[in-house]
Amino acid sequence: MSNSGKFYAINPFNNEQLEGEFSNATESQIDEVVKKAQQAFEIYRKKDKDSVADFLECIADEILNLGDALIERCHLETALPIVRLQGERGRTMGQLKLFASVVREGSWVDARIDTAIPDRVPLPKSDIRHMLLPLGPVAVFGASNFPLAFSVAGGDTASALASGCPVVVKGHKAHPGTSEMVASAILKAVKICGMPEGTFSLLNGNARGVGEALVKHPVIKAVGFTGSFAGGKALFEYANARPEPIPVFAEMGSTNPVFILPQALNERAEEIANGLTASITMGVGQFCTNPGLSFIQKSDSADKFYKQLNHRISEVPAATMLTPDMKKAYDKGIQKTLGVSQVEEFAVGLEEKTPNSATPRIFKTTIANYFENEDLSEENFGPSSVLVEALTKEDILKAAGNLVGHLTATVFGTTQDLAEYKELFDILELKVGRILINGYPTGVEVCHSMVHGGPYPATTAPQSTSVGTGAIKRFVRPVCFQDYPDAILPLALKRENPLNIWRLLNGNLEK
Repeated sequence: MSNSGKFYAINPFNNEQLEGEFSNATESQIDEVVKKAQQAFEIYRKKDKDSVADFLECIADEILNLGDALIERCHLETALPIVRLQGERGRTMGQLKLFASVVREGSWVDARIDTAIPDRVPLPKSDIRHMLLPLGPVAVFGASNFPLAFSVAGGDTASALASGCPVVVKGHKAHPGTSEMVASAILKAVKICGMPEGTFSLLNGNARGVGEALVKHPVIKAVGFTGSFAGGKALFEYANARPEPIPVFAEMGSTNPVFILPQALNERAEEIANGLTASITMGVGQFCTNPGLSFIQKSDSADKFYKQLNHRISEVPAATMLTPDMKKAYDKGIQKTLGVSQVEEFAVGLEEKTPNSATPRIFKTTIANYFENEDLSEENFGPSSVLVEALTKEDILKAAGNLVGHLTATVFGTTQDLAEYKELFDILELKVGRILINGYPTGVEVCHSMVHGGPYPATTAPQSTSVGTGAIKRFVRPVCFQDYPDAILPLALKRENPLNIWRLLNGNLEK
């Protein structure tokens, strides 16, 4: 792919160019699309909740109607297995329908009402009402590693549309054919459901300037992004340098530290090693929740754990990564880790001499060396991980305290371990968005209570989540209505509660 006006998708299995020519969006095209989104916003934000819910469900149906052709094209552009992509399509449809249910129920708007007290002394109290309203057109950037669930019709798009915001998607350069197919399904749903033109648009591009121009456009009011730290940080800086800064909800990855406590290691050394192997190598390690760093407190069973992990990793074959650039970055990260003193290449998977295939690699070092080399805590996107052997509980707590922000942290422990290391959890609550006990971080359930986020540098917005129904709150703002006549109040705030939603009325939650 070149950085000229035209570009092409390639097959990462063999680096061959795929059918289809794609064009970088020009500044005039970006301006036209965004202005249409602004015009659509004035109509779309007023749509009733059932119409929006029907629209989200229709998008899901139209994605399914694309049939096997979508899965086949996506497979060619990403090298992801067919079965994986079928599951991801199901997840994409499922989260659209989940947001539809949230919209249809309606209470997400957080209606709050404090009724007037005209005879209060010394001053009367006004009638004050509050609800959440959509921000305006949202720019969404497709992710490389989830070409369906985190891309054109992914979680950012679903949550923004659910909130009442039109969406302009910048498709990922690695799967432009997939992006255009999914966009066609959304645009068909726009027509079927009578939504205004501009409710959704797709922009293609493999040049950095396309994304920059989109974020800097004055009509865009928020940004959703999943990808690298460098990419997310650049968008964040563009957004904050605007005359009117806007929020950027960038999920930028993490090493997702794992803590294996002594009693758990004694009782389940081989079981934990087996699960960790699967988690590290799942999807060629191309998950933002991939466990890239594990702290093991040395115990009598540590050698059994190491032996089993080495054995299991040695059986895992190399597999094709999403793009040549990712493979190059992975190899560079491996060489960087190998260059750190006192780091042992502990386990290596089966090599494969094909383009863009990545071999699993596990490294091991001491806690003292880890504290002296900050590079060991950096993410290397792919099937690699660093094991750090700690000697004491104090080592574990210090390691946790030195962490920057991450998406997840995992603790393996028995009931006794969890009681003895209770301080660890107080630390981790301040460091990550999701804490797991005796599980593995890969795999993010789409549900009401999920948090996929965390403190910087995992994200640029630690108060939010990009997965789960809470994601809808990213693209809205609170508005207060004081002493409004009932006739002109939004439906969610009218006296008789015509929407039959849950509301906080004078401090009491009720319908």
